[in-house]
Amino acid sequence: MAAGLKRDPIVILRIDGEDLLEFVNGSSYEAEMMTLFQQMVSDDAESLRDCIVKALEKLTVDHGVPPCLDSWVTSNIIEPALQSWDGNDLEKLVSQETFLEEFKKVTERVARNLTEQPVIIAHSENTFDGSGIKRLLSNKFELDKSLNMALDNVPKDRNGEVPKEYLRSVLDVVAPSAGLPPIGAVEQIDKVVADAFDTVNANDGNMVKEDEFKKLLTEILGSIMLQLEDNPVSVSSNSVVHEPHATPSSLLQPSC
Repeated sequence: MAAGLKRDPIVILRIDGEDLLEFVNGSSYEAEMMTLFQQMVSDDAESLRDCIVKALEKLTVDHGVPPCLDSWVTSNIIEPALQSWDGNDLEKLVSQETFLEEFKKVTERVARNLTEQPVIIAHSENTFDGSGIKRLLSNKFELDKSLNMALDNVPKDRNGEVPKEYLRSVLDVVAPSAGLPPIGAVEQIDKVVADAFDTVNANDGNMVKEDEFKKLLTEILGSIMLQLEDNPVSVSSNSVVHEPHATPSSLLQPSC
């Protein structure tokens, strides 16, 4: 999923339980976990164990938690913490107060496991703020070059008209030049793109001349740029650096 994203330099982080303990004993712990609990209740998380596992998956390296969906982290950090936890009535519905108390017990065990087996993370972040689009739109030569190259493989009818349905695929080809991720890589960006398409009525299925096609795509880029300038989208990539015998994996997630 992260393929094609322009990334900032990778930072190596050592997750050793210290930041996690600081979080669970800090002033923001209760408020953040109450918010997560309410979300999980609405998502029909049924048991105390379900809630705790889901909450751990939602925490990030900013909280001092390595990617919980990584198989090595699950086997060596999370599962041992859950097995050593003496929670009662695991399969019963749970109150907010019980969740806060028991989640803290589990995270303290996770922190202890991290102290014994620190996890090394390759971390990078990237912010999409429309600046890449702005640079492209301000350089007519580069813009025309990018659009012409993208249109080379788009089918045209005998009148030289292009189906509007190809706007999305052409945008995906132009995306790297505009500092955008591939379509489907970042959910928040996909929503911005969808709004931009609606703005110029790009989904009506009509045929247009090539010049009009380029004009529409330029308008779409401009709309995306304005939205990202107002509301930049940040994403982070966290890859666990395993021992040589293990297989790396990564998790792409929004930055807080």
